[in-house]
Amino acid sequence: MKKILLLALPALLLFSCKNNEETDPTMDNNTSMVRPPLSIEYDIVNIYPHDTTFFTQGLFFHEGQLYESTGNTGTSWMLKTDYKTGKSEKLASLPAPLFGEGSVALGGKIYQLTWTHKKVMVYDAKTMKQIKELSWPFEGWGLTTDGRELIVSTGTSELYFVDPQTFKINRQLTVNNNYGPVASLNELEYVDGFIYANVFLSNDIVKIDPSNGYVTGKLNMVGLLTADPKPLNGTEASIDNVLNGIAYNPATKTFFVTGKRWSKMFEIRLL
Repeated sequence: MKKILLLALPALLLFSCKNNEETDPTMDNNTSMVRPPLSIEYDIVNIYPHDTTFFTQGLFFHEGQLYESTGNTGTSWMLKTDYKTGKSEKLASLPAPLFGEGSVALGGKIYQLTWTHKKVMVYDAKTMKQIKELSWPFEGWGLTTDGRELIVSTGTSELYFVDPQTFKINRQLTVNNNYGPVASLNELEYVDGFIYANVFLSNDIVKIDPSNGYVTGKLNMVGLLTADPKPLNGTEASIDNVLNGIAYNPATKTFFVTGKRWSKMFEIRLL
């Protein structure tokens, strides 16, 4: 088990990308009360294989099974994955030109966002037959649930809490750190009263208090490269192959994280 201590380092990115989490500290955004986020330590518990053809957009556990949604036109799927072997079963496919995004299970259904087509696919969680298609007014990025509402990210600093039956927006939350709004929120996971979010084009996972939108903690995932310096395949130079995918397994109390077209999935435990 390898212990990773997250330090307040300069912007070390998993890839040659600009970290766009922090904005101009002179902005007037009423964030003077927001404390700097704490650095969160973690252990790498296991490293598992991950299919490098999967453009990972969503990751979650449901009834002990790991599910994954993927993107890109023609390769947008819902999958059930044996994380120990990396083998996956394709459960549903989105027809072109739909581009799959985040996904989550709630109330016997599995929901899958699409990127720009403003559609939400709803499947029966047992049969994976599509039972409904809902509309969404914005781009779809990440999706999670607090057990009552669905929580949607749109690649901005906003999170939307929506009715799972209609996808009507119940409330909107702006996510801030001590510098201001945190843009590019992507894949989401709700755990023990907090929302964890990938920040697109960065090495960060941020921990968000849903009561006020404040970022209370941050995981610097550069530590994954210490365990495996080359988690990607031959297309690793692509800006698209970013850290993306957070799933929490309540049975083991560990997180599973991966990225788009990564060859590895990491099981980590927060300290």
